[in-house]
Amino acid sequence: MDFVIDASVAVAWSLEDEASALAEEVLDAIESGDGHAPAIWPFEVANALLSAERRKRIVPGATKRLLDALSSLEIEIDPLATLEHLDVELALAREHGLSVYDASYLSLAVRFGLPLATLDERLRTAAAGAGVALLVA
Repeated sequence: MDFVIDASVAVAWSLEDEASALAEEVLDAIESGDGHAPAIWPFEVANALLSAERRKRIVPGATKRLLDALSSLEIEIDPLATLEHLDVELALAREHGLSVYDASYLSLAVRFGLPLATLDERLRTAAAGAGVALLVA
């Protein structure tokens, strides 16, 4: 089963206090299907882990181990991240009250007709409004 995954799900795998049933189901699905993410995904995940480090939720060595583990997963990073293609993300961000970062996940799901795996409530609401199916636990 193909789907788009956002950073909130990967962070939930990485931080014990953010674990969720949806995140675990998505992790299982990645092993049997294809996860897709926009080009910003690795940066958002790394930034969330760095923020966790700074808040003393994890140690720096854990960040490296977590990123190594994430890099071994079957997640296809979409290369379409050029300035000439940002009009779609900007339109989705405006229409649904999202950041352009979050709109990149929604845009990818719309472009390929894929369901979206996210724990972000605003993004879940936007996906529903855009007619994008959501993965649910």
